[in-house]
Amino acid sequence: MSVLVAITGRNNEKLITKLQERLPNTLIEQWPDCKNANNVDFVLAWNAPESLWPQLPNLKAVSSFGAGVDSIDLTLLPEHVEVVRIVDMQLAEDMAEYILTHVLAQKLRLKEYYTKQTQQTWKPKRAFSNKHVGILGFGELGKACAQKLIINGFKVSAWAQSNKNTANVEVYYGDEGLSGMLSDVDYLVCLLPLTQATTGIINRSMLAKLPSHAVVINVARGAHVVEQDLLNALNNDSLRAATLDVFDQEPLTQNHPYWGNPKITLTPHCAALSDLNSVIDQIADNIERLNKGLALNNSVDRTKGY
Repeated sequence: MSVLVAITGRNNEKLITKLQERLPNTLIEQWPDCKNANNVDFVLAWNAPESLWPQLPNLKAVSSFGAGVDSIDLTLLPEHVEVVRIVDMQLAEDMAEYILTHVLAQKLRLKEYYTKQTQQTWKPKRAFSNKHVGILGFGELGKACAQKLIINGFKVSAWAQSNKNTANVEVYYGDEGLSGMLSDVDYLVCLLPLTQATTGIINRSMLAKLPSHAVVINVARGAHVVEQDLLNALNNDSLRAATLDVFDQEPLTQNHPYWGNPKITLTPHCAALSDLNSVIDQIADNIERLNKGLALNNSVDRTKGY
């Protein structure tokens, strides 16, 4: 078996060293330094070049290096190639803590007070009383965030593609359900997978359905947001604020208007970072399972894209 690491935009030396230690009898190479592409069975990918896939005639499985598979153009892979992703339970806990923290920060006006501190302005205000959080996407991360919020006294609703019964969470479906949820939420959290259907979903039309005091929190993918529509909503006071952890282009360019907007809180795609050892264990396990002819873990439905 031959494994190819095709992850661009990062130093993969530590990753490959740890994976090789875990699988000492497996040939592990890094694109483009591949001696024999015909022998590659398994690819670990993130933003791999599209030109790679036609060069791997015996490919059997592809693992995303993240919780989503949007960095892989699934249409370029033969139908028999199985696609899997990373599932990290600590990641879910970290994401839940991030969401709770930033919902509370917006509720308690913390950004406003940070600004007043730099101005030496003493002007206390009551915290916002609004406590209804709407979650777009209700997979494992969405459920973990919902439970964390509920424990801390928030009302939670969610929008999902299919029926998902969860205690204390009202789940909405379809376009009509989405519109109904949006009109009543104070904080809108995006945890959707990035697909053709969800690209640009946070746009002028969606933002117009939110109350003017609402806050958008995006921790999914930057492409979920139409940037100019979000900026327009903030600038004309039809949206109170936004917290953004993900962006169309990362790192965010120095001249991007997000930087200077006082209603936007930015973090550098750090809401939930997978533990490398956990990732290595999952990847190595799937490689071993593929080698033994066993079913792979965390398989993706390629028709849905998640």
